Amino acid sequence: MSKVLVFGHQNPDTDAIGAAIAFANLQQALEVEAEAVALGTPSEETQFALDHFGLKAPRVIERVKPETDAVMLVDHNEFQQSVADIAEVNILAVVDHHRIANFETANPLFYRAEPVGCTSTIIYKMYQEYDVEIPEAIAGIMLSAIISDTLLFKSPTCTPEDVKAAKKLAAIAKTDLESYGLEMLKAGTNLGDKSAMELLDLDAKSFPMADKTVRIAQVNTVDLADVFNRQSELEAAMVAENAAKGYDLFLLIATDILDSNSELLAIGAPIDVVETAFATSLTNNRAFLPGVVSRKKQVVPQLTVAFEG
Repeated sequence: MSKVLVFGHQNPDTDAIGAAIAFANLQQALEVEAEAVALGTPSEETQFALDHFGLKAPRVIERVKPETDAVMLVDHNEFQQSVADIAEVNILAVVDHHRIANFETANPLFYRAEPVGCTSTIIYKMYQEYDVEIPEAIAGIMLSAIISDTLLFKSPTCTPEDVKAAKKLAAIAKTDLESYGLEMLKAGTNLGDKSAMELLDLDAKSFPMADKTVRIAQVNTVDLADVFNRQSELEAAMVAENAAKGYDLFLLIATDILDSNSELLAIGAPIDVVETAFATSLTNNRAFLPGVVSRKKQVVPQLTVAFEG
């Protein structure tokens, strides 16, 4: 078998990169020639975590076919969120915690999906099941992924399994979970030096809903005003992206990581579906979403139901 490339989704967050690193390391321990790669450069939050634990960021790729015909996916399964030529290669394995959609393979594969807050939680369990020791730095990046995906356990996606795994990984990584977690999350809220397009690309995914394509970006902040003081600039960039990429609707979810609330900015159509999904009315294209912090659990399912209704 040729080398296996392991990667998370486009516009990778800390779990997409951390899970790829951890799963590739597990595969290597199981005598598979695997390499973690990425479908984008690390965010500031992710780079903070990599630097803290002395890890090198995976190299960024755009296609896999020139290098290999075998891949493993982590933290995603939907083809529109994956590498450009994903349909041309053999998917050997998927480890994920998202919905399963727009996914099919020609050959049997290993598939593990669990309703937990973070893919790295599942991978932690796999290390235990295979009786493979977790290196300190790998434990650190897995811990960082859990902190990121669960917003330090504040997200409704967080489960007792995530908390248990994080505590075990913190001990292996010799890291104070609470103080490190807050420091890491704050490292990802430096938005002032980024263009509107960079903000929209930090953590964005596309979802087919009914006959529409919905683009949902999310940014974390400690002050929602830092985001919405730039509303005109953001709206212009969202309009341009809709036109260039064929999105019908573009949503930006700005999440206050300290207060655990979000504010929504919506550009495109149908706007009435957005209002139905969140039982709100948009004013100036915006709506406040109290208690909403999770795109996976509090945004995508509600929109999906509204589109189907």
